[in-house]
Amino acid sequence: MTTMDHTRAPASNLEALFSTFVIGVTAFLTVVDLFATQAVLPALAAHYSVAPSAMGVAVNATTLGMAASGLFVALFSARINRRHGIMWSLLLLSVPTILLAHAPDLTSFTVLRVIQGMLMAAAFTLTLAHLGESCSQRAAAGAFAAYITGNVASNLVGRLVAAGLVDHFGLATNFYVFAALNAAGAVLVFFTIRNARRMGMPMMPPAPWAAFATHLANPALRTAFAIGFLILFSFIGVFTYVNFVLVRAPFSIAMMSLGLVYFVFAPSILTTPLAGRIAQLFGARIAVWFGLSAAMLSLPLLLAHALPLVLAGMALAAIGTFLAQAVATGFVSQAATADKGAASGLYLASYFLGGLAGSAVLGQLFDRFGWEAAVAGVGVALLLACALAINLQTKGASA
Repeated sequence: MTTMDHTRAPASNLEALFSTFVIGVTAFLTVVDLFATQAVLPALAAHYSVAPSAMGVAVNATTLGMAASGLFVALFSARINRRHGIMWSLLLLSVPTILLAHAPDLTSFTVLRVIQGMLMAAAFTLTLAHLGESCSQRAAAGAFAAYITGNVASNLVGRLVAAGLVDHFGLATNFYVFAALNAAGAVLVFFTIRNARRMGMPMMPPAPWAAFATHLANPALRTAFAIGFLILFSFIGVFTYVNFVLVRAPFSIAMMSLGLVYFVFAPSILTTPLAGRIAQLFGARIAVWFGLSAAMLSLPLLLAHALPLVLAGMALAAIGTFLAQAVATGFVSQAATADKGAASGLYLASYFLGGLAGSAVLGQLFDRFGWEAAVAGVGVALLLACALAINLQTKGASA
């Protein structure tokens, strides 16, 4: 048995623990530079001499690439070799990451971020499909939670590393280091993923558009796609523009200290693995409500003028959105009746489109009306997600 083959039970608790660790590290190296760049947004805005909203949209342009790539992979998922697709996506990801060090203007920077997003999403979607197809039903919730936990860790470590590198060595060195991490992910996949038997999948892949139609006809999946959109919409709204709040009065935090602020993600590394267990005990609907409620409790804290309260709000927002995302991701795999890769691709396309929308809409609110308006927009999105979660129930599922 290889590290990421879950088609049979692990031989020991140690093997299971190592398998979970590798799943998390793979996720970490896939998306480590997705949100890390948010930690250096003020430095990038100064470098390109642009407004916060313009730089925020450029940095989060990865979400446009991820949405497009998610749809492409969803269409042709059944025909893509999982191991080769993940490995080559991560290896090629290092190329635009290196080129970002030399982007001469905001337009070229934005284009390179879109390309980064396309390659990240390909690796992300194919890995989720691999886990959904190769894990037993019992192991699936834990595997997805481990993958999202790696995502959480990349938010913390990526931001810390980016802030430190830019503060001490400049923007270019920052991108060189992240390119090396992307390549390391490809090496890890080469040694740890093998082509596992697809559990419960048909021998002949369905027509791509037929898989789309099947998933979009499923009310539970449509609900999960919409919730994913609103989760990243909210997350982007908080963690993109709070950087500009923190470097201004009354906080006036320096660049390196701004990186340290992102230790607020540390609690999420501990709570996100619980998502699978909470969903098993109470169902996806209650588990998503739990996560979204935690995120909503963060909103008044984010508006405080005391740094400890703002940091507590950021920690709560991270705990809530990551937990809800982990549950929704696992739910999509459970609710999909065929071609789980296509279902994962549709979910991620919706999820990342939400990030792009959040960056644009909440960025305009931030520029025109201030931080309070942006936080209010996040609150509306979270309330809508809570309302939609009422429909998170698979056909024939038990109470």
